[in-house]
Formats: sequence, C-alpha cells, structure tokens
Amino acid sequence: MKKLILTAAALALTAGMGWADTVRMGTEGAYPPYNLIDDKGEVGGFERELGDELCKRAELECTWVTNDWDSIIPNLVSGNYDTILAAMSINDERKKVIAFTDPYLPPAPSSYVALEEDVDLEGGVIATQTGTVQSSYIAESGATLLEFANIDEVLAAVRNGEADAGFGDHEVVKPYVDEGDDLIFVGEQVELDEGIGIGVRQSDNELREKFNAAIASMKEDGSLNALISEKFGEDAQTWE
Repeated sequence: MKKLILTAAALALTAGMGWADTVRMGTEGAYPPYNLIDDKGEVGGFERELGDELCKRAELECTWVTNDWDSIIPNLVSGNYDTILAAMSINDERKKVIAFTDPYLPPAPSSYVALEEDVDLEGGVIATQTGTVQSSYIAESGATLLEFANIDEVLAAVRNGEADAGFGDHEVVKPYVDEGDDLIFVGEQVELDEGIGIGVRQSDNELREKFNAAIASMKEDGSLNALISEKFGEDAQTWE
C-alpha cells in the first residue's frame, strides 16, 4: 500500500498531541475502493464503512476529514485530525513518526499493468503514485521511476505512452483492467507491505487501544471478513 517520505519536522511534532472528544478520522478520499468521495460529496468506500463501525464499537463520536496524500502524516501529527484510514501500510519508516493499530487488512499484492504483454519491467519506465511503497520499490529496482499525484494520472501515463507500465495496489488497479478494453496485468504480483492499520499520533495510546479492541471484535465475529469480501470480492485475502 502507501509509503510517505517522512521529514524531521514531522517527527518533532509528535510529542504532546492529544485527541478531542470527537475523533476526526482522516482519509484521502481519492483511492477507491479503499476511500473515495461519493456522489453526495461525502467520504465513502471500504474505509468509511469500516471506520464508522469501529467508532460505534469503541463508543466514539467520529467525523471525517479529507487530506491530500502527500501531507497526510504531517497533518495528523500537527493535530488537524486524529487518525489516518487511507490504505496506509504499516512499516518501520512510518513507525518512527506515528503509531499504528493492529492491521485491519492483511498484506496485499501490488500489480503491474500495461497495454501489451511484452514490456520491460526491469529496465523500462514504470509509473507509480508518488510517496507509495510501490514508488520506493521501483526506485530501488533497475527501472526508471515516473511518479504522479494519483492513480488516474499513473494509468493515463501508461495509456498515452509516457510509461511502459504502471504499478499499484492490485485492488486499486483491478477495476481499471476489468472495466476497460486496453490495460492488462503483466508480470508477477509483488508483496510489499505488512498489512494496513489505522495511523495515530504516538502519544495517543488510549485511542489506539480503543480501536485495537474494536478491530479485534470485528475479526472475532467475522464481520471484518464479510466487509472485506463485500468491497474487494470473494477472492480477496481475509483473516483466518
């Protein structure tokens, strides 16, 4: 899933922040099916439904806030909202700046998409969304990295010949392949993350534990697996 480049300034801000009586749930609103803005102009998608249910189980009053991906961690740290539910992978780099709940989604694959089978994934030009785990993976490979602000721009670059292939979360690029007549999956899927969790400030241990308990209850009663299957399909990876 996603990987944000962190700054020393953001790290310095982590101390002393707290959450108010109303928990502000931060998301991107531009990464379907995880999160999106619906026809009514409201936050929707898998993470909206999950977040609302977790808040209910944790007995928290919650509201939703959207923020651009490239500043989503700094704005959490500086107190503009209290959580991040935005398809954010748990990794060591982010743990230096924020804390995570237990994962609500297990590790998921990333996939390449292109216009034809015979593309050079090792030495060609590969488009990704900026600041993601996919971007870091390509940057460390022999391919040329081309970054864009969102997944629509990534796939547009593939379609117009600017990039040989695009690389992103499988569940995000899959609808573009299924619903179109040009993009196809190429190469092998790649496992890049440790699972997806809710990001909170490092000082907000009580809030993190409330969400951990709610996530555990959804895993135990099967409702989390049911929601995953509903939003991502019956073949999506669920909790055992």
